[in-house]
Amino acid sequence: MSGMPLRVASVLGLGLLGLAIAAAGAWGALALAISGPQAQALRLTLVAGVAAASLAALIALAIRRWRWRALGAYVILFAVLLAWFFNLDPSNDRDWVTENERLAYATVEGDAVTMHNIRNFAYRSENDFTPAYYDKRFDLSKLEGVDIVATYWMGPAVAHIFLSFAFAGGDHLAVSIETRKEKGEGYSTVKGFFRQYELYYVVADERDLIRLRTNYRKDPPEQVHVYRLNGKTEGARRVFMSYVDSINALKAQPAFYNSLTTNCTTTIWMHSLVNPGNVPFSWKILASGYVPEYLYEQGRLVDRGLPFAELQRQAQVNARAQQADTAADFSRQIRQPPQ
Repeated sequence: MSGMPLRVASVLGLGLLGLAIAAAGAWGALALAISGPQAQALRLTLVAGVAAASLAALIALAIRRWRWRALGAYVILFAVLLAWFFNLDPSNDRDWVTENERLAYATVEGDAVTMHNIRNFAYRSENDFTPAYYDKRFDLSKLEGVDIVATYWMGPAVAHIFLSFAFAGGDHLAVSIETRKEKGEGYSTVKGFFRQYELYYVVADERDLIRLRTNYRKDPPEQVHVYRLNGKTEGARRVFMSYVDSINALKAQPAFYNSLTTNCTTTIWMHSLVNPGNVPFSWKILASGYVPEYLYEQGRLVDRGLPFAELQRQAQVNARAQQADTAADFSRQIRQPPQ
């Protein structure tokens, strides 16, 4: 290669290097700004240092004499940043909000699974409640199916998705994969990329996890839909035990939530991999509001021959949940066909 093609290839190569440096610099500055030292002056100094180093590396690309030395130094700097970032440790010992104080865990004896610390708060409003927990023994051989719950609050593309496991006799155990928040801490999608939240499995009674969203969340209000998944009971049991393994693992060793790779939907999809013929990964898993429609398209919802729009209408449980409220058979009532 010589002449013009060589120069074009050189320019393209330098351009790609420049983009890589800019992307690495932006990531490093954000990581330090969000997850860096608590002392603000030190944190801002480090952010400024990474920004300055990135700018210097970009300028050096145009100077043949300094190009490769600067690039080598920048690679070392970025490696140090990566080493720092991936050595940030999650913890189970923080000042948690009341809703996230207790970790659920399970003891397993053959088909008998006893789930401890099942949340069942008595709500007066979203933020006014009396904490309550209970333990319950479930017979794995009586696990009949799995429901997927989708709750919407900001349009059709965004939803929080969780599963509820249905056992014979009308028992249901809901499990929602969320962030474990500290007191005074809100949720930020951006912070979720930078090891700011621990991963948390809310193991709860449906009168807590669903009723909170249908009866008490008002700002903004949430619309909750409950769909029955179409699958074999053996597969449901494998997914349930995969959840049990993760719940117990998090009690022993905490892990970080990630807004992209370890969130409510991607983690459910990862659990589904215990079964052969799992649903292929799709952008609709990331755009979580479309998960029910995607499952419908894949034949994974019990649809009774209904078009998805009608199934979705019938799956909305807000009115039935508000009527059932604290009833002992809350789970049965919300699944009654709409009038």
